[in-house]
Amino acid sequence: MIGRRPWLLYGAMGLGYAFLYLPILALVVYSFNASRLVTVWAGFSTRWYSELIENQRMLEAAWLSLRIAAISASLALVLGTLAGFVLARFGRFPGRLLFGGLVSAPLVIPEVISGLSLLLLFVGLEQLTGWPAERGMLTIVLAHTTFCLTFVAVIVQSRLAGMDRACEEAALDLGARPAKVFLVITLPMIAPALLAGWLLAFTLSLDDLVITSFVSGPGSSTLPMLVFSSVRLGVSPQINALATIIIGIVATGIAISYCLTRRREARRLHAIAAAAGA
Repeated sequence: MIGRRPWLLYGAMGLGYAFLYLPILALVVYSFNASRLVTVWAGFSTRWYSELIENQRMLEAAWLSLRIAAISASLALVLGTLAGFVLARFGRFPGRLLFGGLVSAPLVIPEVISGLSLLLLFVGLEQLTGWPAERGMLTIVLAHTTFCLTFVAVIVQSRLAGMDRACEEAALDLGARPAKVFLVITLPMIAPALLAGWLLAFTLSLDDLVITSFVSGPGSSTLPMLVFSSVRLGVSPQINALATIIIGIVATGIAISYCLTRRREARRLHAIAAAAGA
């Protein structure tokens, strides 16, 4: 049916892309709106970008969110990689079912429950040991790492489960130590999965609102918290400007990654063709 009428497929694809990207395009367009009302076009202007540069509170919240996301994603990458490696390579061991359940629990537990449980944990630790002394950037990083490592572990476990182990086994047969095999062979082979896991963890941490609201304290408001609180009084066009800048940075990163991937693939095909010709 679809093969005979390809316009149905193209139409559905067009509607899907429009549903996803037209709101983003509208946000970018209205970031250059001269009016304070985000839904009323009053002419082209860059005044909101100028005011955004002078809005120290929003810039500090954005910088705090970026730092938290980078640190949380890096910690989650290390812990999630180790967890995924254990689940994929260690087979059956005592407590494996419990360990796998604990790793995957944040996937199914609502964020409200996770945030409340982490808040109670931090309060209990503060009463027993005096640490953490206050809720702020540290508690947010710990909370984000806790739920982000689950996604990294799932990605790494899937990559390891589908990976051919011939190279690793050959290196072991030639006398390489397991640690060296992991660092020299396994890690480069799963590098795309590691990058995908880090980017996913970074995005989840940067976008989180519910858990952050529970574990944050005075002076540690992230960008999602600031945006959510400002929505109650009306969305400021400065938020549109900040979102446009973030979209531009992300789009530039994707374009650079695409160009590097295409160039690497072209070099690989050229090397294969040269080897075949020789």
